[in-house]
Amino acid sequence: MGFKKEIWSRFFGSKSEQVRDKQVPDHLLQESMEKKEEQAVTAQPPPPAVEVELELPKGHALHKLCEMRAERAKGLSSPRLLLGGREDFSQSELRKELGRLQRVLTLAANSRLKEIKAREEKAQADAQKALLIEQSKQSAAKEDTPAGESAQAEAQKTASAEQSARNEILTPPPIELDAQPVIHISADKLSAWLIVFPPVGEGKDVDREMLYEALSDTGIAFGVDEELLKRLPEERNPYFSLFFLAKGKPARNGTDGRIIEHFERVVERKFEVDEHDRVDYASLHFFQSVEAGGVICEAVLPTPGEPGRTVLDQEVPAKDGKEAPLTKGQNTEISEDGTKLLATQAGHVEYVGKTFQVKAVLEIDDNVDYSTGNINYMGDVHIRGRVCSGFSVRAAGNITVDGVVESATVEAGGDLIVAKGIVGNTDSVVRADGSVFAKYLENSIVHARANLQADCIVNSEVYSDGEIQVRSGRGIIVGGRIRAAKKVSAKVVGSKSESQTRIYLGGEPCVEYERQELAAVIEEAEAELEKLEKRPNSPDKVERMKRLQFDLSVNRIKLEQMDEELAKKQEEIENLGGCRLVADIAYPGLVLTICDIKARLKQVTSMCNARLSNGEIRFS
Repeated sequence: MGFKKEIWSRFFGSKSEQVRDKQVPDHLLQESMEKKEEQAVTAQPPPPAVEVELELPKGHALHKLCEMRAERAKGLSSPRLLLGGREDFSQSELRKELGRLQRVLTLAANSRLKEIKAREEKAQADAQKALLIEQSKQSAAKEDTPAGESAQAEAQKTASAEQSARNEILTPPPIELDAQPVIHISADKLSAWLIVFPPVGEGKDVDREMLYEALSDTGIAFGVDEELLKRLPEERNPYFSLFFLAKGKPARNGTDGRIIEHFERVVERKFEVDEHDRVDYASLHFFQSVEAGGVICEAVLPTPGEPGRTVLDQEVPAKDGKEAPLTKGQNTEISEDGTKLLATQAGHVEYVGKTFQVKAVLEIDDNVDYSTGNINYMGDVHIRGRVCSGFSVRAAGNITVDGVVESATVEAGGDLIVAKGIVGNTDSVVRADGSVFAKYLENSIVHARANLQADCIVNSEVYSDGEIQVRSGRGIIVGGRIRAAKKVSAKVVGSKSESQTRIYLGGEPCVEYERQELAAVIEEAEAELEKLEKRPNSPDKVERMKRLQFDLSVNRIKLEQMDEELAKKQEEIENLGGCRLVADIAYPGLVLTICDIKARLKQVTSMCNARLSNGEIRFS
């Protein structure tokens, strides 16, 4: 009770000073405080309710009704109408509702004044009619009165009675007009407010019967504040104040389903450096392993909507939540209840396209040598030993080598991780369509379509279409040729002995290398085709020429695509502000080429930050 009164007062403002103050009982106040504390602990505080005041012009019919009432109740203040009570209403929505309320009150107040005026006019007319009848009676009585002094006295007495009767008739009895409840229903029919016009004359004050009759007339049958209906007739002056009468139940739409993923879509590559500034490449396993039957992701089912109810006891429909479907990928299946995506075999979880897939991981427990032969695999490969010279490992996914890659051919469709390092020669090439991570590179040819990271690079040919980072461990680049599309960063570049170290920045080195290889293949095929054309005609010649012409056509298309890709890449690099070489110290013997501009470092440079500026390479 007390808590509700406090809320009503906050939403709608205080009433007239004539309204009787009521003290809240202690036990209700205690109950209210306990409810407040419980709500503060168990739920977030509700948003503050907004309220707006309806300001009516001075000549409004409601003010006239209030003035009429003030003649009987001295000190009655003007109505102050605060519309609120809805936490879900925005300020703009409340103002729209305010306009509807004003129209309702204007019609009701004008109708009330019209009825009062009509009753007053009727009372006056009845008085005039009664007066005429009385005058007619008096005239008839005079004609029957005898002459003489007694007659004169009787006439005076009659005249006095006539005047008294006339005064009584001309003062009609007060009209009787009972109090009138007026109910306003919100546009969404989820709220209703009440205002009561006072009685006029000898009319009855508002009572519960009047209130329930008003509810019946408007059809309000849900969410009614029964306590208000009980309390209002007991108020000293319950008129011209706006009360929150009824509150409907808003519809609650169901929550959409969602997918909880137990594996990362993109595995973040984190490199932990120890106290000696070294990276443990043996721990860089980017596999997300799963056992057969393991849960990859699961679906949280949507919830149904909860229909609401208007104050007119009409249902407000609600929308059910949308389902979040599970998508089955390679080597996965959906559980019988449709809530889990399961792995059908053990392997490595990857997110490819729009689905999670499980790719088998080929585990080689020892070296790749004569005991295993060459490896060609469509998934990921994990080699616990080393890759011996003369052998090859090709995989469509990631390749992880716990040992050393010797003079072998290694090609990874994803990333390549070599825990110990790569020691090669000019006969073998290590390639990765992703990134390459190795302890060191020595006398090796390495291609990384993404980035490359190592502790040191010695006398190697490195191609990277991204960035080359040599910042951990010794962080040395010495000798060889280093080509990167964007950036090369190292602690030391070159050596005190001024060993020649060539670094090329810009373009797309891997693509350019492949373009050179493809151009050489095309040139060789064109030469062979030219030789074939000089030979005498034969079925073998015709068949061979058809194959060569087809291969040439395909390779020329590839060459055009590579040229377009290279031009686009170069434009992107220029828009990003060009390429850079960053080194803590760089020694003479460094030859840097950026976009066909070449420069030789002639002195030891600390905190080197080399870049192309105005057509010139600047070492700073």
